Amino acid sequence: MENQYIIKGGTPLRGEVTISGAKNAALGILAAAIMTDETVTIDNLPDVRDINVLLQAIEGIGATVNRISPHVVQINGNSIGDVTIDYDSIRKIRASYYLLGALLGKYKKAKVALPGGCDIGSRPIDQHLKGFRALGAKVNIEYGMINTHADRLIGNHIFLDVVSVGATINIMLAACMAEGKTVIENAAKEPHIVDVANFLNSMGANIKGAGTDKIRIRGVGRLHASEYSIIPDQIEAGTFMVAAAATRGNILIKNVIPKHLEAISGKLLEIGAKVEEFDDAVRVSCTDRLQHTQIKTSPYPGFPTDMQPQIATLLALSEGTSTVTESIFENRFRYVDELSRMGANIKVEGNIAIIEGVDSFTGASVSAPDLRAGAALVVAALVADGISTIDCIRYIERGYECFEAKMSALGASMEKIPLDDDRAIQKFKLKVS
Repeated sequence: MENQYIIKGGTPLRGEVTISGAKNAALGILAAAIMTDETVTIDNLPDVRDINVLLQAIEGIGATVNRISPHVVQINGNSIGDVTIDYDSIRKIRASYYLLGALLGKYKKAKVALPGGCDIGSRPIDQHLKGFRALGAKVNIEYGMINTHADRLIGNHIFLDVVSVGATINIMLAACMAEGKTVIENAAKEPHIVDVANFLNSMGANIKGAGTDKIRIRGVGRLHASEYSIIPDQIEAGTFMVAAAATRGNILIKNVIPKHLEAISGKLLEIGAKVEEFDDAVRVSCTDRLQHTQIKTSPYPGFPTDMQPQIATLLALSEGTSTVTESIFENRFRYVDELSRMGANIKVEGNIAIIEGVDSFTGASVSAPDLRAGAALVVAALVADGISTIDCIRYIERGYECFEAKMSALGASMEKIPLDDDRAIQKFKLKVS
């Protein structure tokens, strides 16, 4: 059944929120977990749709998946009988392609359906395939499937033409069980790449340099059991940081790595919010209207593209004219029409959004076009005067765990109700009036 969020805006968010494990790290780590024949235990797993779909796919090829709790899973890949992954659910998540690198590394063959995910622009997988070919694999795309196989994988020097998180992780997965030494140059440096590398090393891989633009991998013959805890999700943390500033609230955001949030913290400080850093938490508060700024998304450690819709929503309420330049995905401004319905004044020219700050938003019925844009619309609704409904929240649930419960615990008037359920809407309106 399709659900929607209903939100009454205007309440400053206050209190504490605990951030879940990083979805993007977890997707790479779950794929890597099937590369040993021993049992791997993974902790701090986010309980979100993308993770649950990938676990079903891993079970579907014969691995044993034991979900001990919503946040802990044990995986044993010794019973995998099939290296073909082709069913509908997997097409919905982009990270299904990590199973290519994992299966190719372990079994020297894999066949995976071409992936989907959020429609925020074309994310070609040519760099992944270039990496597999450099390691000695043959790669064909036929009937909507990527088919790759090799007699043996041999380490090589691979230079990525563009910085790609997905390609960096996928090549790392395949190369960690190849013969000899692999060097990935112009590698992506995101925290979740470091996390996947650390996890592989905990299983006996030999990977050095993750987090820099040059990753060196010495192949090993086998990987072994491990217990591992996933890093916190920097984008979930960033979303709550923006929500605190937008609603002029005060939130202590716990279970974070402040270093991973520096690009976001820096921009919030620049426009006048207050950000305090602790060992594993940040506090964001705001009392006055914020100022304008310029933002350009770029690979880590730059400003993350996954935070672009949220920060644009905040700037749409700030003083003066701001610009947001999207340098990574070409369809990242699809939320602008929805925000305009709430009163935002944003013009998009090419890959630049020109934002004239307005005093306030008003409630409206809007639709989430993708995961991060959906989160941005929730932030807008929390600030808006009156009641908003947001549909297509299945996108939001791909990457945010218990979003409405976490927001409600901070004082938000927000509920998840069945789509077009007039009685639930009336009940909510009575409650909040």
